[in-house]
Amino acid sequence: MLSQEQNDLITLTGPGTAAGGLLRRYWQPVALADELAGTNRPVKPVKLMGESLVLFRDDKGRYGLIERACPHRGTDLAYGRLENGGLRCAFHGWLFDIEGRCLETPAEPDGSNLCANIKQKAYPVVEKSGILFAYMGPGELPAFPHFDCFVAPDSHTFAFKGMIDCNWLQSLEVGIDPAHTSFLHRFFHDEDPKEGYGKLFRDTSIDSEMPMTKIMREFPRPTIEVEPTDFGFRIVTLRQISERSSHVRVTNLMFPNAFILPMSREIVITQWHVPVDDTRHYWYAIFTSFGAPVNKDEMRRQRLELYELPDYIPRKNKTNDYGFDPHEQEHDTFTGMGADINVHDQWACESMGTIQDRTREHLGQSDKAISAYRRLLRQAIDDTRSGGRPLMVLDAGSAPNLTGPAAIDGVGPTDDWQGYWHKTDLTKRKAASWANGR
Repeated sequence: MLSQEQNDLITLTGPGTAAGGLLRRYWQPVALADELAGTNRPVKPVKLMGESLVLFRDDKGRYGLIERACPHRGTDLAYGRLENGGLRCAFHGWLFDIEGRCLETPAEPDGSNLCANIKQKAYPVVEKSGILFAYMGPGELPAFPHFDCFVAPDSHTFAFKGMIDCNWLQSLEVGIDPAHTSFLHRFFHDEDPKEGYGKLFRDTSIDSEMPMTKIMREFPRPTIEVEPTDFGFRIVTLRQISERSSHVRVTNLMFPNAFILPMSREIVITQWHVPVDDTRHYWYAIFTSFGAPVNKDEMRRQRLELYELPDYIPRKNKTNDYGFDPHEQEHDTFTGMGADINVHDQWACESMGTIQDRTREHLGQSDKAISAYRRLLRQAIDDTRSGGRPLMVLDAGSAPNLTGPAAIDGVGPTDDWQGYWHKTDLTKRKAASWANGR
């Protein structure tokens, strides 16, 4: 259990909060590049960690992220005009560039230097693998680690997102909880893996013909190992299938608010949970293929069946009971909420409340990754408060040293599971044309 003060410390992310100050030290997803592509007016209002902002692409193709309220009289810059190298307020024509500089105050008298003294809050934006990332913190811009999701070619990555109607930490903790998959994502029937492209847990594990769904269903008491790393920690989940063989699943916590896990034999997911405010957040994911190029059209089609544009709101949600079907729950799935695990996770996270009351929880041994993460989070908050450099705030010299990390789902020897996952990861990388030699 946590005290209310401890729970507030690690969940609240608005300006001036402890966790908010920490998360602002890292590049955070703010939108999909697709949201500003293919449009005559690439301007989008966004909210990030309680701040109301407007994202835009100027006439030179540069991305800007500035405060939404015009500093003149507070009107909404999301309705502004893209022209003359910036975003122009529709009220009196004040013009702002991507750095928040006021370029023109056209209603002022000739010779006025008013605009020279105006600076709108602005944050730098970069595109990585189909996601637009913003940096909202102090000091020099941190470097991105050389992880697979950032170094793979565009042909081998696909990005998507979805809204979840609760605090960000609930979803992050679900992502590093390896025990829940045996229950929340339990399927009573195993489909042909050939029909499971783009679907988590619908493939067979490496070195096995046993479907992942069958393994999760039949072996619900895993042994969980949490190993500290330079990027956060590694979670190794072992399900002993026989005296000789064990299912080995390697996932990762990428500090502060992302995790990396295997989706199938070839595809790995890197997923962030990013606060809109304290009671809503988006998940952003980069799917990275070590095999064939990603079928972006199919991946997008599958997900748009479940999410409604333009705000990526789940079609199954609390207003329609997440599509719950008692007959399905009895015969097909553990939840009765369909076959998409994002719906399962969404229900689990949202049903905890908008901000989970951790003063009433009772963690067990299977929650060791969650306990480890909370310790790491509190330590990083303390480091930030004292002016130190928290974990994973990287400079250009250290960033290239962080590669990978391994994300494996396979069946190997019980007596050498450590060697097995290392060897399996190496084999996967050697087989991938873009990753070979990294």
